[in-house]
Amino acid sequence: MVRTAILIPLCLVLAACGSAAAQQREVPYWASINTTELNMRVGPSTEYRIQWVFKREGLPVKVLRLKDGWRYIEDPVGDQGWVAARMLSTERGGVVTGEGLAPMRAAPADNSSLKWNLEPGVVGTLGDCEAGWCVFSVEGREGYVPEARLWGAGTP
Repeated sequence: MVRTAILIPLCLVLAACGSAAAQQREVPYWASINTTELNMRVGPSTEYRIQWVFKREGLPVKVLRLKDGWRYIEDPVGDQGWVAARMLSTERGGVVTGEGLAPMRAAPADNSSLKWNLEPGVVGTLGDCEAGWCVFSVEGREGYVPEARLWGAGTP
């Protein structure tokens, strides 16, 4: 009984420390949308007006600020607003940017065989990036894409 009386308060203190640590994550950092529909608001609460609704699961976003379960984000076109933190994933995503088709190659080199061409706006999962190339996966297809063609790669 005494043991339980000590363990319960200790667990509560540790849980509170974990939540505080999650709020203290360094910004900016990359995240991705973890739902099929996400409301971006003008302030950090459901009391604020919705300014945009995202309907692209996996879309990468840059987290710029943290506040009580809310994240102030920037999307690939530069729009900024507040979203519920629980709707974001720390899994790295990427979106193809730029003009024209982006090559997805079998190896990280311009002379490597072409696997697919990706249109601007294609969203996928981002792997490791090295020497200007990133591992990029789209619907089970994986290859190397030039880092310069992916928003969500590099330092946020």
